[in-house]
Amino acid sequence: MNILGNIIWLVFGGLAAALGYILGGFALCISIIGIPWGLQCFKLAGVVLWPFGKRIVPKQGSTGCLALLCNIIWLLCGGLYTALVHLVFAAIFYITIIGIPFGRQHLKLMELSLLPFSRDVVS
Repeated sequence: MNILGNIIWLVFGGLAAALGYILGGFALCISIIGIPWGLQCFKLAGVVLWPFGKRIVPKQGSTGCLALLCNIIWLLCGGLYTALVHLVFAAIFYITIIGIPFGRQHLKLMELSLLPFSRDVVS
């Protein structure tokens, strides 16, 4: 089921969304200051490309005050907007019975795009 869901996801928007995150990651990595946020964009791109079969879990141990600061900057500079977009798409997919698995993936992506520095992706 995961393979079929990933293929459908990839064809109907997953590839375009992953390319957007990759492009944003490269743009952020141009400057030395933006590298941590660029790496988070690459992490998001990997999950957006193949979301079925992956889980988002809190990082083990202490994430520290630097991760908190990076999460706040991420949140203010586009993370909140990205999370709201995933929430809107999840609501649209939850309207239909067929779209519920895809809505669940958008909720998973919303959690990661809201606070990426304090979350890990597990297969």
